Amino acid sequence: MNKLQTLEDYFGHKTFRPLQEEVVDAILNREDVLMILPTGGGKSLCYQLPTLLMEGVTVVVSPLLALMHDQVIALRANGISAAMLSSMQDMEESRQIEAQLQRGEIKLLYVAPERLTNAYFLNMLHQLDINFFVIDEAHCVSEWGHEFRENYRRLSLLKEQFATTPVAAFTATATKAVEEDIASNLGLQNPKRVRGSLFRENLTIHSRHRIKDGREQLLEFLKSHQGESGIIYTLSRKSTESVAHFLQNKGIEAKAYHAGLPTAEKNATYADFVADRVQIVVATIAFGMGIDKSNIRFVVHMTLPKTLENFYQEIGRAGRDGLEAETLLLFSAQDIVQQKMFIEDLPETPYKQHAFNKLDSMVRFANSENCRHQSIAAYFDDRIEACGEKCDNCTTTQSEKVDITTASRMLLSTILRTEQKFGLHYVIDVLRGSKEQRVLQNGHDTLSVYGIGEEYSKAQWMTIGDKLLELGAVEIGEFKVYKLTNFGVEVIKGAHGIKLKKERLAVQKAKPKRKVTYFDDYDVEMYDKLRDLRTKIASEKGIPPYIVFSDKTLKDLSNKQPQTKDEMLEVHGIGEVKFERYGEAFLELLAV
Repeated sequence: MNKLQTLEDYFGHKTFRPLQEEVVDAILNREDVLMILPTGGGKSLCYQLPTLLMEGVTVVVSPLLALMHDQVIALRANGISAAMLSSMQDMEESRQIEAQLQRGEIKLLYVAPERLTNAYFLNMLHQLDINFFVIDEAHCVSEWGHEFRENYRRLSLLKEQFATTPVAAFTATATKAVEEDIASNLGLQNPKRVRGSLFRENLTIHSRHRIKDGREQLLEFLKSHQGESGIIYTLSRKSTESVAHFLQNKGIEAKAYHAGLPTAEKNATYADFVADRVQIVVATIAFGMGIDKSNIRFVVHMTLPKTLENFYQEIGRAGRDGLEAETLLLFSAQDIVQQKMFIEDLPETPYKQHAFNKLDSMVRFANSENCRHQSIAAYFDDRIEACGEKCDNCTTTQSEKVDITTASRMLLSTILRTEQKFGLHYVIDVLRGSKEQRVLQNGHDTLSVYGIGEEYSKAQWMTIGDKLLELGAVEIGEFKVYKLTNFGVEVIKGAHGIKLKKERLAVQKAKPKRKVTYFDDYDVEMYDKLRDLRTKIASEKGIPPYIVFSDKTLKDLSNKQPQTKDEMLEVHGIGEVKFERYGEAFLELLAV
């Protein structure tokens, strides 16, 4: 069987996506490979397809059990023999898999990196016909990557123990420096390097300053994603639960997910989300690399991520099926302070300054008025054209800016007049002439600045305070006390002007957007019937719905409404294997 026939029969595609064939050919030629391609770009196919055309077994190293489990289920659903060995299995199950490996019955074996340091397992591998090794999420190899794992660093032993066996490394996120670190640490020999464009054309990116706790902004955003799957990232375990409860009280299906929950509860939440029984998961980054769900339509960050790598990988969970998806970043100056405090607690090593630099890049991105996609690409040493319509900065006209120099001087002067002993809320109360007992007891109603700031609301003053914090005119000390910096003193003296986007001084509401997909003209009524059938089949077989058919496939089915097998094989994502397993049931529905 040739590669194109294999592509069609097992994966349901008639042509390769960009760069896939180049990598497949390199693997078939037994070359080492290093591929950097965005999430949803089709990395998995690059190693899953060639193993079907080669003798022996492919060993895939992957960092998370949930991810391996889902990939094994998906491969088996496509008629590909796959298995995983993990610490969660009992001795009997492990021995059965080992026996299958010895008999050559498994094409893809998934393992965690720590298993490769086990002498018994390494000895077993030496007895197998291994065609090549795969290192998934390869950025974990690099100490300069955002998710460095010590067990990944030890994967250099593969080239030591299996010198003539090719290694293919894959990741969605790597700067040039991380790319070099991966190649060096894995001992790759003159690898075929393939770097895809980081532009995700089906992903629309928004970044907004958070107003208060951001919950009203979140609700407004969710109006245009009713009934859709999404992930909401928060910074702490406590906030995941409070946001989840908030959404539940608004009638929205949501569950919290964080490392502190019992394992059974985490597993149940994950299973419910993947099976479309729960619409939204509110999570910490513990719900990161392990998610393998193609129809996530949105990702929201309620606080600022610590690095642009984290942000890019997390928004990459959305739209893996190629259909339109949307992301929203909400942030405030308080987030920056909190992230800096985390970094300050790190030991004094070169990595500490590296962490500060990464945070600065994230802050610049959040505040940038340039194309979001272009900014991300530039960070990863890539150059692309402005997206045109796939980010907030490109879809809005050039923001009008207002001069807030006078207001800034008022705020800074009030901080100074109250002896730099109070937090921002109190300072604003003085500015706005509050009759709060604390203000009166401190005698601050007698200050010359008392009541001079009534023209702005408290929320607007908070925004001005955020801007001054971003610019470094103020800093937050112990007990959240605001203090002036040298730059702040210069602003008071009139040495610097301060401007702010006009819309930041007004509470902005997200407008519900028309949903756009690659199949705008699909039959909605038929799509709903197909989705119900998919859910029924998935439930009967105990697998996630997207493994039966993706949303993109269902929309193409509802659009084309095939009546025969040949017609059905023309539908996106349906090959011989998928048709043999599920085709007749769907044809029967389409014939009604």
